[in-house]
Order: sequence, then structure tokens, then C-alpha cells
Amino acid sequence: MTTVLLVDDDNIVLLALGARLQKIGYTVCAATDAATAISVARRNSPDVIVLDISLPGGNGFLVAERLKNIAGPASTPLIFITASEDVALRERAMKAGAKAFLKKPFDVTTLADAIESALSPGDNWPEREDSRMDLSQRPSEKSTPRTASARGTAPTRHRLVGGDPLG
Repeated sequence: MTTVLLVDDDNIVLLALGARLQKIGYTVCAATDAATAISVARRNSPDVIVLDISLPGGNGFLVAERLKNIAGPASTPLIFITASEDVALRERAMKAGAKAFLKKPFDVTTLADAIESALSPGDNWPEREDSRMDLSQRPSEKSTPRTASARGTAPTRHRLVGGDPLG
């Protein structure tokens, strides 16, 4: 089962994305600030981290830098997300090791595709310029996200772990 750590200071975004990712077969843990993100990453050893750039207690780049110094999370693929219009953030995210960069708003299918691509050793995104993808300019597609059963595991019920984002 693929575990995704969602890091966003917006509780509504966390709950909505978390519920949708769980529905298609991912285990989801969550954090709403930089310090909690690092703690949850250590505790839960996620397979991929979806990291908002703007966070209380430090930004997503700081979190990424700190995770590089922790044995397990150091090799965890990162997907940066942002609502900012600052075009320099994409380049900075890619330099920080992002496997994908998504501009909010985006749909869960796009996120699921980014997660699967980040976990895939092959380059299955032909429009990519290099080994990382930028989905901020990618046209919306009507594709079916990969579900747990499509990945060869039986779908199961999951719960949001890592702290109550409303607490």
C-alpha cells in the first residue's frame, strides 16, 4: 500500500485531497506545518511527500532540506504544490529535488498521476523536459487514476493518520 504524506496549511485542502486519495487506494498521513511534516515523515516513512511551499514554521523548501538529513525520508520523492503565481518557485522546487510541481487548483487525478510518476523508476511522461515533471501547465485530462487494485493490491479502507488537521 502506498503511503502519501500531505503537507498543507489549509485544513480543507488536506481533508479533501486526503479523502479522495484514500478513496482510490492510498494510505494518507497529514501535517499542517513544517515541524509536524518532518515529525510525521520520520514516524510514518511515507512513499511520497506532497508538500505545499507556503507553511507555518518554515516553507516547503526548508522541510525538503531538513528531510535530506534524515535517513528514510532523504530518498522519499517530493511533489511540490503551491497557489502562488511566482514563476521562480517552479525552478526552485526542481532544484530542491521535486519529482513534480503542481499549481493549485489541480484535480485529484492529476495528483494521483504525479504520485505514480514520482514512484515510477521510468520516465513515463513524454512532455517532460528532464527527469522531473511540471504539471502546472499540463492540460486537464479525463483519465482514470491508478487505484490500489490497478497496482495489484486489494482495495481496503484507510484512515487519515498523522494528527487531526482540524485539531
